[in-house]
Amino acid sequence: MEKKNKRIIYFAIGTGLILLIPLVLTLINPNATINGGQGGGWDWSLGDFIMVGVFLFGSGIAYELISRRSSDISYKAGVGVAIATALLLIWINGAVGIIGNEDNPANLLYGGVLLIGVSGVSIARLKPKGVAIALYITAFAQMLVPVITFFIWPPSVISWSPSVPGVFVLSGFFATLFVVSASLFLKASEKE
Repeated sequence: MEKKNKRIIYFAIGTGLILLIPLVLTLINPNATINGGQGGGWDWSLGDFIMVGVFLFGSGIAYELISRRSSDISYKAGVGVAIATALLLIWINGAVGIIGNEDNPANLLYGGVLLIGVSGVSIARLKPKGVAIALYITAFAQMLVPVITFFIWPPSVISWSPSVPGVFVLSGFFATLFVVSASLFLKASEKE
């Protein structure tokens, strides 16, 4: 039990250290912002720090709790890749947006991708084969987002920065990570 508690403390310390980076950059040059293009500082509010802290610490705790279900290294790696991918998807989508900027309503569809993943994993009850299937479906849903968006909000209606191909490539990157995680879970299921 003591070892498990130490890991939670490590997650808290790691989260704090990561949050020190934007805090120090903001304190060094509070007028500089990422969006302003000046560099050297981050335009974060207290709410931003709290939200990112909750996501980082929550991801660490989720990894710790889920990875305990198996001693298999493929299972643990699959959990890590899936959680890191979800965290990165939330962070990028919330910070700058994947399709256009972060205020673009099309970006809300990526929340649906994560909902599909979490629902599938819950239905699978964290069993490796079921989780693998859920993550393959999540990867497919990830690639459907730009397709659906293209028909509902074509480039003539909303901004597709960086570009239509860029959005597909970025979605493909996340889909690939979900497939990698699914493959790790599938490998873990074969060892059971």
